[in-house]
Amino acid sequence: QVQLVESGGGLVQPGGSLRLSCAASGTISSIYTMGWYRQAPGKQRELLATITSRGNTNYADSVKGRFTISRDNAGNTLYLQMNSLKLEDTAVYYCNAFTTRLSDYWGQGTQVTVSS
Repeated sequence: QVQLVESGGGLVQPGGSLRLSCAASGTISSIYTMGWYRQAPGKQRELLATITSRGNTNYADSVKGRFTISRDNAGNTLYLQMNSLKLEDTAVYYCNAFTTRLSDYWGQGTQVTVSS
């Protein structure tokens, strides 16, 4: 079992920055890939970025060059640095962990609102 808790969301002006965190606990050693998703009202959940246990990263075109995913050395915390935020980045942001046992785990989400 893996538990995930996101934090760091909030209200920010267009062009601003936020850093989201996701604290992982439980059987962390089983985590193969972690990622960030978001879901805006009336839209499907969207994959933003992933990072493997080896540190390989991938990004959606919508956030490439603006967002950076990273993990601490112990693998306990996942981060999403978000720069140059746009109005359309407003959504609930979710942390995800995919394990070597082919299980998916999700956090409860954190709200990011970009507004002037």
